[in-house]
Amino acid sequence: MPAAETAHGRRESGDRAGRPVIVWFRRDLRVADNPALAAAVAGRQPVIPLFILDEGHGTPSLGGASKWWLDRSLAALARQLGSLGSPLVLRRGLAELELAGLVQETGAAAVFMNRLFEPAEWARDAEIAHELKTSGVDCRGFNGTLLSTPGSVLTGAGRPFKVFTPFLKALLAQARPPVLPPAPSRLAAGPEVRSEDQASWRLRPLSPDWSTGFDWTPGEAGAAEALSVFVANGLADYSRGRDRPAANACSRLSPHLHWGEIHPWRIVETVRAAAAARPALKPEADKFIAEIAWREFSAHLLHHFPHLPERSFHPKYDAMEWRRDEDGFAAWTRGRTGYPIVDAGMRQLWTTGWMHNRVRMIAASFLVKDLLIDWRKGQEWFRDTLVDADLASNSQNWQWVAGSGADASPFFRVFNPTTQGEKFDPDGDYVRRWAPELARLPPKWIHAPFAAPAQVLKEAGVRLGETYPRPIVDHAAARLRALAALKAVNGDGHAADDPVGASPPSVRR
Repeated sequence: MPAAETAHGRRESGDRAGRPVIVWFRRDLRVADNPALAAAVAGRQPVIPLFILDEGHGTPSLGGASKWWLDRSLAALARQLGSLGSPLVLRRGLAELELAGLVQETGAAAVFMNRLFEPAEWARDAEIAHELKTSGVDCRGFNGTLLSTPGSVLTGAGRPFKVFTPFLKALLAQARPPVLPPAPSRLAAGPEVRSEDQASWRLRPLSPDWSTGFDWTPGEAGAAEALSVFVANGLADYSRGRDRPAANACSRLSPHLHWGEIHPWRIVETVRAAAAARPALKPEADKFIAEIAWREFSAHLLHHFPHLPERSFHPKYDAMEWRRDEDGFAAWTRGRTGYPIVDAGMRQLWTTGWMHNRVRMIAASFLVKDLLIDWRKGQEWFRDTLVDADLASNSQNWQWVAGSGADASPFFRVFNPTTQGEKFDPDGDYVRRWAPELARLPPKWIHAPFAAPAQVLKEAGVRLGETYPRPIVDHAAARLRALAALKAVNGDGHAADDPVGASPPSVRR
């Protein structure tokens, strides 16, 4: 029976058979283990894969590094979907308008999506689902990005967890891996519709191209390869190697996870299988799974406490007297602070779009405590420069360093960048790679060139203030200034030794 036209021009039919299903891709840029896509395929209806570049609704705009990643990941997804028989449709604009327009163009019976749990996207999706269902369009949401849906792991009192360790225990006790659907072998194509030229979105940098050092392979295949390499080469020494920035012990899965090129349960199950085959790996597997759970903890916190990117989790820290120091901030962003481990990390970030997690903590602590610059400025810089710029993880981890977050490191614990470098980069290999002007310094001085004898500097070709900057701040004095600022906030001025071993779990490695 032919479909009848409504007063709004949208086709309706009592029989949905044969009408296409729109699969709205967002941060689930994969075809395997994709619940929304699998549900559409199971219905034996034509599939219209759709991606909308929507930066409205107050959602945070994409940073430059994220745009770079998205450009390549979308291209990889488009190739996959095209080979399966249903090309990816690209649209740009407000999601509700683009979806409504595509429904009208195609007579789609349903819109399936994997849900986003960030506050702005969650509210937007709820409005879209309501409008679609009111118009007679089936709209279904799935969890394709997290181990568990926010709200499903709560305390005994039914409240969100605010401390990580009990959250981890509850998550591992309650969350069960779903049956992950395989990649479809074929997709029934929907009607041919307009699709924008991805190049017109100008996601990739051109003038200048600052991404020449980005050594990543965005896309589902790149994610699978990163997991395979990590299990083979990094897992066995993960608990120790994860703190050694010169080592190759990181998973490099964080951007793949952020863009949904791999399901977190796929990672957990793969790591568990490796440990089952080699029982000696179990402690390392447990440690890495805890890192995945920290990402989960951050996502749940942001869902329940949507103010995290803008305001302190503990409100008293909003009274902190931050300094306005544009010169200091610029030196930090350029890797010109005079503290080698900080500078090496910031240069690695700019060159590759990524920074080792241990160095992230050191660099963040330097900004917040040595320079006493608002953590939100650091969060914004990371958002723009990280390929794994995840809103929940970024805000949670910056607040961890600032002492204002849930289960955070106390503000009075101030990382000493020199001793941190000596502890975790003892031979100076990391600094030599990213601050090559210091490469000829011996290990004894490479993390403190400002303290090296003049002859040592001369032999290494280092001229302080010329080839390498002098420290922009004295750490000992800066530490006292930070403690004074803390005392002004809460009347309490604790001091603590540099916690060289302190580290929050974080998947951003």
